[in-house]
Amino acid sequence: MKNPLPIAIFASGGGTNFQALLDYEDESSYRVDLLITDQKNAGVLERARKAGRRSEVLEHKGIMNQQQVSIMQTLLKACGIEFIALAGYLRKIPAAVVSGYPRRIVNIHPALLPSFGGTGMYGQHVHQAVLKSGKKVTGPTVHYVDEDYDTGEIIAQVSVPVMKEDDFRSLESRVVKAEHLLYPAVVDQLCRALAEGRYPKNNETQC
Repeated sequence: MKNPLPIAIFASGGGTNFQALLDYEDESSYRVDLLITDQKNAGVLERARKAGRRSEVLEHKGIMNQQQVSIMQTLLKACGIEFIALAGYLRKIPAAVVSGYPRRIVNIHPALLPSFGGTGMYGQHVHQAVLKSGKKVTGPTVHYVDEDYDTGEIIAQVSVPVMKEDDFRSLESRVVKAEHLLYPAVVDQLCRALAEGRYPKNNETQC
C-alpha cells in the first residue's frame, strides 16, 4: 500500500505475534511505528531493536495512574498512531485510550471466545483450562478491545483441533501457528478498510 497506516503494538512477553505482524508488513496496509511494553526485560524489545522500531517501556502494577495514561496518550499521538494491536499484552488498556481509539484497538486471544476468557486467562492458563474442560476444538480469536478483559466484539476465529495426546505445550504450539496466520491478515484487512474510509461500524465486521 502506498501510504501504510501507522500502528502501535502493545506486548508483554517474547513477542512472537509482534514478529508475525512485522513479517507481514511488506505486503500489508500497515506499518509498525511503535512498540509499547510494560516489562523492561520483555523479549519483544529485542525484536523491536533488531527491526529498528521505536519502543517504550511503561511499567506499572495494576491500574495505570493518570500520569502514566497521559504518557501513553502522548506517545501514541507523537507517533501519529491510528490503530493499535495487542500482542500478548497482559494489562488492561486504560479507558481513556480505549475511548480515544474506538474500534481501532484489537487483541488476539488463544481460545475461542467467549469461552476461556477474562482475568487470569492468558498463555498456558488458557490451554490448561481447555484441556481440563475436555473440549475437542479450540483456536485463536481476534476481537475489538473494550474496557474489560476479552469481552469486546469478536472479529474472526480459527478452529484448532485438540488432540487426545495433547499437553498444554503441544496444544499451545498449534494454536500459536494459527495465531501467526490469522492476526496479521485481520489487522491488514482492518487497517486497509480504515485507510480507504470504509471501516466497519458497530456490529459490522470485515472478516
